[in-house]
Amino acid sequence: MEAEVDRLARKTLDDLAAKGPGYRYLVGISGVPGSGKTTLGASVAARINEFESSQDVDSNVIAHAIPMDGFHHSRAHLAAMPNAQEAIHRRGAAFTFDAEGFVDLVKRLRGHPNETVFAPSFDHALKDPVADSIAIPPTARIVFIEGNYIALNRAPWTEAAAIMDRLWYVNTPADVAVARLAKRHLASGIVADEKEAWERASGTDGMNADDIRANLLPVDEKIEG
Repeated sequence: MEAEVDRLARKTLDDLAAKGPGYRYLVGISGVPGSGKTTLGASVAARINEFESSQDVDSNVIAHAIPMDGFHHSRAHLAAMPNAQEAIHRRGAAFTFDAEGFVDLVKRLRGHPNETVFAPSFDHALKDPVADSIAIPPTARIVFIEGNYIALNRAPWTEAAAIMDRLWYVNTPADVAVARLAKRHLASGIVADEKEAWERASGTDGMNADDIRANLLPVDEKIEG
């Protein structure tokens, strides 16, 4: 994986250089829950910043990685939906996200490369998003945006995908992703025991994974997870 991170980092830097000064380069990283999207985005961003640091450039931190998690609808919003019971049970499915808000973020990142753009985060203790809590400064010339539905072939997600310079997909075997999720659910305390953790990872999360795999847009890179 180290070699793959190096390759992706160097390719992204080459692509940015070809765009010329003042350009903000956007990479969308998609994959099923538990695929390793967050790790990949953070790793490639860190490697790019290491490369830049070695060149003694004025601003070493040019690459940032941000999650799509902050666009979860709040619990209050889900409870007010016409299909509230289903929405609460299926939290994490595409329809339980603020897709329009996500499209707006990508448009702002593209349209305002010389301004600080703010994105929401997700507070796992509160189990709700926190508005404008992630700052993407003008020095962020490369932004990796990771999330389950970034390459989903369904409106309005496709509108955001069309703005990205590159789309990557982390191609992780289903059994590996489910095992990671079960471990994560148990560690976070959102389930009572290991049995419930596996049921959630293979149930609701599995339904979301099926949707992602069945409705994946063409991507520029498929990275083995």
